[in-house]
Amino acid sequence: MIRSRRLRDRGTGERASAAVEFALVLPLVLTMGLALLQLGLLVKDQLVVAGAARAGAREAAVDLDDATVRQTATDAAVGLDPSLLDVSVARQGGSGTAVTVTVVFHAPVDIPVVSWLFPPGVDLSGTVTMRQETG
Repeated sequence: MIRSRRLRDRGTGERASAAVEFALVLPLVLTMGLALLQLGLLVKDQLVVAGAARAGAREAAVDLDDATVRQTATDAAVGLDPSLLDVSVARQGGSGTAVTVTVVFHAPVDIPVVSWLFPPGVDLSGTVTMRQETG
């Protein structure tokens, strides 16, 4: 009977120490998980910016109106705040020359719990160059 009580007490002590260890490690695990989530959001935004630059360059290859090119790139940046987008178009000449579209997104850090791990804003950019077909 005394032996069974010792075994039972030993199991309770191990469960209690496991609970304390879990309580100590949980904030670190949650912080790392949220930091990975923020990093994933930034990577997603970078992919959207690259796609917007590609769409703008496609439009710039067939259209000489830079305002239309900027609007096309902005429309292609689905899910991003248009007020945080900068779209620039650089043409080298007429038909057969290169046109470069650069899209810069000033991405905010969205998750406040891990904002201390990241700068206040991250500039994500995408640049695509294509040959002009018109002009």
